Amino acid sequence: MKRTLAIFTFLVLTFFQMKAQQQPTGHFATVNGLKMYYEIHGSGSPLVLIHGGGSTIYTTFGRILPELSRNHRVIAVETQSHGHTADIDRPYSFEQDADDVAALLGQLNIARADFMGFSNGGTTCLQIAIRHPQLVNKLVLASTLYKRSGMPPGFFDMMEKATLDQMPTPLQEAYKAINPDPKGLQAMFKRDSERMIAFKDIPDASIKGIAAPALVIGGDADAVQPAHALELSRTLQHAKLAILPGVHGEYIAEICAPPKQPGMPAFVVDMIETFLKE
Repeated sequence: MKRTLAIFTFLVLTFFQMKAQQQPTGHFATVNGLKMYYEIHGSGSPLVLIHGGGSTIYTTFGRILPELSRNHRVIAVETQSHGHTADIDRPYSFEQDADDVAALLGQLNIARADFMGFSNGGTTCLQIAIRHPQLVNKLVLASTLYKRSGMPPGFFDMMEKATLDQMPTPLQEAYKAINPDPKGLQAMFKRDSERMIAFKDIPDASIKGIAAPALVIGGDADAVQPAHALELSRTLQHAKLAILPGVHGEYIAEICAPPKQPGMPAFVVDMIETFLKE
């Protein structure tokens, strides 16, 4: 099993290094003073993808992006200090990420879209639905946190002591393949760590105010606890819940997840497509 995981990690990292050496397929837009990187794939109804913390478009969605772009105009973003999007001197929050994505869609003349966010990206999706409800058609909330109690006991104490060398190697290598400046990597780690340490619960009233239909997805051994996914699905007005076997991101083959279930990402894409078509 360890040998299989090592081979998988090597192949994935090789892929990211090759992509970084190519001309970027995406674009930059200036939103709220930030030079935000984004890519557009496919055609059809717009679907916005928002990656997890410490991640890039491809470390989170690389396995499923081609399948999603068969039926959608996928707008995949990299948020402040992540991937191709450099950090800038301003406050860093899920609310700010939400406002940045909303501003980008305004520039692209997209009045309404579906949104899928993984982990921190899911929390950003919740803030988009709260702050910019007119933009949201449907939500796919994958391993999404909205209360501190959704993480395992001791998580936030651990975050206060976390150091860059504890950041998963695949995420570090994927970032360095895009931007070799170690200051950028440290800035991303510091931003994400401080945001999580300072994380405050999103009030239930705000979640209950989200009218958009939602599909809440989690793993049965997820970092965001399954009970929290259930609580989120019950607090939202119109939500469905899917708890799948696996750890954080395994169901979409996120780069840090072990490749134990090769057929699961295709299954999840089919489930997402069914939900978005309803």
